[in-house]
Amino acid sequence: MNKKHICLFGGLVTISNLNAQQESTPNIVFIYADDMGYNDLSCYGSKLNNTPCLDKMAEEGMRFTDFYTAASISTPSRAALMTGRYAPRMGIQSVFFPSSFTGMASEEITIAEMLKEKGYSTALFGKWHLGTDPKFRPREQGFDEYFGSLYSIDNSPFVYVNKDTYYNVPACKDSTTITYTNKAIDYINRHKNNPFFMYVAYNMPHVPLVPSPRFRGKSKNGLYGDVIEELDWGVGEIIKAIDKCGLSRNTIIIFSSDNGPWLCEGPNGGSALPFKRGKGTTWEGGFRVPMIVRWSGHIKEGQVEKSVASMVDWFPTFATLCNGTIPNDRVLDGYDISAVLLGDGVRKTQDVPYFNGYKLEAYRSGKWKLKLPEEKKVGNFWQADEAAHDTLLINLENDLEEKYNVIADHPEIVRMLTLKMDSLMNGTNFPEPLLQAEYETDNITQKQRIDAVMKALERGEKPKSESGKEVELLYKAMKRFSESGATTF
Repeated sequence: MNKKHICLFGGLVTISNLNAQQESTPNIVFIYADDMGYNDLSCYGSKLNNTPCLDKMAEEGMRFTDFYTAASISTPSRAALMTGRYAPRMGIQSVFFPSSFTGMASEEITIAEMLKEKGYSTALFGKWHLGTDPKFRPREQGFDEYFGSLYSIDNSPFVYVNKDTYYNVPACKDSTTITYTNKAIDYINRHKNNPFFMYVAYNMPHVPLVPSPRFRGKSKNGLYGDVIEELDWGVGEIIKAIDKCGLSRNTIIIFSSDNGPWLCEGPNGGSALPFKRGKGTTWEGGFRVPMIVRWSGHIKEGQVEKSVASMVDWFPTFATLCNGTIPNDRVLDGYDISAVLLGDGVRKTQDVPYFNGYKLEAYRSGKWKLKLPEEKKVGNFWQADEAAHDTLLINLENDLEEKYNVIADHPEIVRMLTLKMDSLMNGTNFPEPLLQAEYETDNITQKQRIDAVMKALERGEKPKSESGKEVELLYKAMKRFSESGATTF
């Protein structure tokens, strides 16, 4: 064998080893929208929003029909994604605000930390929402690079953090999608020769809706359509960068939303059709979210996956695909769905719980969903009141709108689901919930203010402002009404 053949053979060995290494260390790009509804993408049935890039991503990969977030509000959902654990296990029951002094505990192990142990570079561009104090920020939770917002876009002051440093000027809200997209593309170009995990968490379409001038007024669905179409553009640009770098076969690209749409915002809140309600509820519209996965050469094109899966599944799935280590000193709630993605297996269970804070309000197993009683929910201008209901049993196979209670027809299913719910809750010692927002303090303060005004008016003190005079007039009208003995106006 001459030297030429030896060199060629050696080159083939090198290429073979490189391909084997890439197979065991695929790049991961996880793209998260904020408050996007199930029906906000064309490939999920939207007739209002034009989303060609995400539609193409679905055509080139797998689109889930029954994928569930782990909570119907932001912080608990994101904590569950990062750790593979339900948020109550971490003391997280609500959302963090700029003034919150707590965050997801540093003892939690994130996807980023797990992958760093395997030699991955890690980055987050966008919304974190798991704590603002320095010890709770992304770079303390496994991310080498971070640029974005520590909380929601409607919180003030809305500023960017670069690594660990606040910018000293407010961020331009209408450029967040462009900014995060450009950061992501730059990162791909810089890390194309080593395995990486990149988490792109867009601020849109959470209110306030602020599309860039390039997309403003371009859609047929108002501001909401504008920001959705800009998000679609951003995803398309990231995919182009992956493909241009020759990383298509070695990069898992995932797109989803943290929870359902904020329907109380009316035309600024998106759509969850055909499902009922949205963000903040345990109806399907709050928990069922779009989920698209592309992995060229591994996931067959054009797959529509109808089995149940959950956001907590990604941690163990990434561990399997990247030879990562699953921690054995804590409970993980997710299941490895790599076999579902590759088309040669199924998820271990078709069960998902619906947590509202610390309360387990509903549970799905297969086609059946049990929903516990709820009090009446007051609506607003855009949403009708939601009547109180008793325990509901819903067959999601033929009742996506959750209209029909079939509890009387299937007592054995009710018993089965009740036992599953009891088993989850009784076998779990949730920690004391974190004080994520000072709701208690705010309510006490407000009550004290109202009490002080009422007592002053009772003493005959006069207000010192025009708005105070309006309060006085309302107080006097209410007092006359009370003294009249009338029961209705």
